[in-house]
Amino acid sequence: MAFPPGGTYFDTLKCSFTAVPVDSSKDNAIPTTQFLEASESLTTLFDVLGSAAFKPVKNDMLGNVKKIRDRQLAAPLESETLQSLVINELKTKKHTATEGLLWLTRRSGLDFTAQSLRANLQNPSDELSTSFRAAYGNTLKPHHSFVIKPIFSAAMSATPYRKDFYAKLGDDQERVQKELRAWLGALETVIEALNRFMASKAAKW
Repeated sequence: MAFPPGGTYFDTLKCSFTAVPVDSSKDNAIPTTQFLEASESLTTLFDVLGSAAFKPVKNDMLGNVKKIRDRQLAAPLESETLQSLVINELKTKKHTATEGLLWLTRRSGLDFTAQSLRANLQNPSDELSTSFRAAYGNTLKPHHSFVIKPIFSAAMSATPYRKDFYAKLGDDQERVQKELRAWLGALETVIEALNRFMASKAAKW
């Protein structure tokens, strides 16, 4: 992945999670457009991981992004935030986008990616495969069928060596670590807000 000399992977993102506000004055409202763009941008991280085994993870995420965006395009004035999109969709007795958001956040790539990278940062001696496998067990695995589990398990084993992965994120490792921590912290804030909302009565169908 190309980025400017001295730059990092994070310079290539169309939208970073650091640019996705969580409005605590409005029940942690999250703007739909920025969230979807940041989620799409995150899927390029699976390209950095460099294995075709991650394609199912990426495709799963993008499929759920599409479900949410389709609802946003169908009812833009009712979908300015993720919370309003869910509440208004459920009023129509449908839940395609709502279910897509649940899968994208909790049962798909976002929480899995956040837990994988957080564990890897906190355990500097661990290879990526260790961190990713543990995160898979905590997030996606309980929701996967016996058919799907081997496909995703193969992806966990196909992660690059730790040193190679971080090198792919940029030449200036001090900057990489700083930007990764900022991006990861912002992603975790969004996930926490969405998990609380998706567990509330307002998001039940």
